[in-house]
Amino acid sequence: MKKWLRENRGFIVFILLFAVFRTAVADWNPIPSGSMRPSLLEGDVVYVNRLAYDLKLPLTDVVLAHLGDPRRGDIVTFTSPADGKRLIKRLVAVPGDVVEMRDKKLLINGEAAEYKLLDAATEAMGGGSTLPVLHLTERLGEERRTIQWLPDLMRASNFGPVAIPADQYLMLGDNRDNSADSRYIGFIPRQVLIGKAERILVSAAILDDWLPRPERFGKSLY
Repeated sequence: MKKWLRENRGFIVFILLFAVFRTAVADWNPIPSGSMRPSLLEGDVVYVNRLAYDLKLPLTDVVLAHLGDPRRGDIVTFTSPADGKRLIKRLVAVPGDVVEMRDKKLLINGEAAEYKLLDAATEAMGGGSTLPVLHLTERLGEERRTIQWLPDLMRASNFGPVAIPADQYLMLGDNRDNSADSRYIGFIPRQVLIGKAERILVSAAILDDWLPRPERFGKSLY
């Protein structure tokens, strides 16, 4: 064993440094589901800045220093408090906000979001099946994003008003009718935030022909 360790110490050091880098500095996150459509598609791989909010002890959730504050509109990766899985969602409300949703429309601190229909489309679901969808812009103050509604569903389309506690955040999927987010798993503690998704690195059509989608390579997220 000692001989093997001695002969492979360079490789072992590389693996350890790589693990430290991925768990403390930067990471990548494959998108396995459609909960963030149309912003993120199944088969996208996003770059995650793990130093956007906190410096953590590598391989743990122990916070060593706060480096920045999460903002409304950030796309955030975090560990689900429900089952420990890694999720990626849109940060919609920060501590101190009062949030409610009425017929799918958001209100934050009494201000109603403005919605504009972009288009009606069909979404590939795999296996040749499709689903009708609506794409809209959602504008609230200086924040603007594209979201998706499923017109035939009204799933969890009303809640609140609720006040966001200290060190907690409310996360929603951009695909509002098909996302297991804070409406189901509750507020997200800052301690379990992993990082901010900033860019799509690569992408492939995993629900179709698995061909690359070069038009999405390097796309900035907002």
